[in-house]
Amino acid sequence: MTGAAASATYSAGRKGYGPASVGSMAIPAPNAYRPRFTGPGGELDWRRELDDGFEQVDRQSTGALAAFIAEPILSSGGILELPAGYMAALKQKCVERGMLLIIDEAQTGMGRTGTMFAFERYGIVPDMVVLGKGLGGGVFPMAALVAREGLDVAADRALGHYTHEKSSVGCAAALATIEAIESEGLLERANRLGARAMEGLRAMQARLPAIVEVRGIGLLLAVELKEPDRAEDVMYRCLANGLSFKIGQVNVIVLAPPLVIEERDLDNALRILAEAIGKTDG
Repeated sequence: MTGAAASATYSAGRKGYGPASVGSMAIPAPNAYRPRFTGPGGELDWRRELDDGFEQVDRQSTGALAAFIAEPILSSGGILELPAGYMAALKQKCVERGMLLIIDEAQTGMGRTGTMFAFERYGIVPDMVVLGKGLGGGVFPMAALVAREGLDVAADRALGHYTHEKSSVGCAAALATIEAIESEGLLERANRLGARAMEGLRAMQARLPAIVEVRGIGLLLAVELKEPDRAEDVMYRCLANGLSFKIGQVNVIVLAPPLVIEERDLDNALRILAEAIGKTDG
């Protein structure tokens, strides 16, 4: 939400704050549910959209392009999965221009999508990965910048966040989180429970006209509603019954339960959500 970070995205923090940071450009992400570029059958033409985005970047560029920052799944953008082949094509665009590819896995990493990192699903290796949120296992606020071997990110400069850095408790929490994900089979669990949740969400969509789309991977799920203001009403109804969730955009309900959630609790969460949407339907 800070100035430079907000300049790298369309998602949030831009309205009313003046122009973006110098040297920052953003391109629209592909959205199969609302495609900007379409093929003959009306399907998303993501390659043409990517080419158009980089053409705009190239036209505005006045020097060497440093890096491209991307989420493997748009989290705050509404849990939008990138089309098959998109990330590999994006990586190639970066290689052609001598740019680094930085993947933001703050929300999608640490097993959330059923693999340790979501970028693994696309068969690419980024130059840098940003981790956060789940890294501390919900115990301690932790973040990390991981670079590929041979890439000297800092050189002789310190990358300091002095108020919170060098926390032995935070590092211990992060190491314990990684160990738990690996030893307790939480990747497989995220896939299995994610499939169970998606089955329930699809059944919910079939009987509730207010839902236009359900989507997600692993335990990162979304319910998109028809009306832009309805999600907030649903949120407060759910809170009154013990279910908390995040709203992505203005009409997308984002569900990201703990990887250790029990099946009965997951089923109960879906029941509360369905009742809340049903009470606001029509």
